[in-house]
Amino acid sequence: MGGIDKGLLEFAGRPLIAWVIEGLAPQVGGILVSANRNLDAYRAFGYPVIPDTLADFQGPLAGLASAMAASPTPWILSVPCDGPRVPATLARRLAQALALNGAELAVASDGLRLQPVYALIPITLADSLQAFLMTGERRIDRWYAGHRMAIADFSDQPEAFVNLNAPEDKAPLL
Repeated sequence: MGGIDKGLLEFAGRPLIAWVIEGLAPQVGGILVSANRNLDAYRAFGYPVIPDTLADFQGPLAGLASAMAASPTPWILSVPCDGPRVPATLARRLAQALALNGAELAVASDGLRLQPVYALIPITLADSLQAFLMTGERRIDRWYAGHRMAIADFSDQPEAFVNLNAPEDKAPLL
């Protein structure tokens, strides 16, 4: 995106973060926004903004670690800021997959591949995540591989996981 803060990128007249909040709010008891830039702009949406506790913006796992440390609840439901079509049943279906599989965490699949940032993760895994990050590793799938992971099947709505990585990605979503 050429250095643009994706969460604040306009999509169909609103910043992407507004779409994500709208999709998540009915499914959760509270929202935390993980951000490292434009903190005041994110705070304007009315939710706590949690910057990474690790230096140098080390990716999604660093954001998850900071959210886990700040979470007032025993679970976090993670979604990316560049996915404006949060499934209305995301939380429920991730929780069902978790329970059905006796897993530690649950991750969404669009039917073709995992969508690793769409996940339901207990904060009891915070120490595991911190230890993983301290090794210098940043790959989310490698951290997940160290835990019992359930996969929630969203093959009935793969379009929900389309994300915006370049300005031209907006056109097919409109």
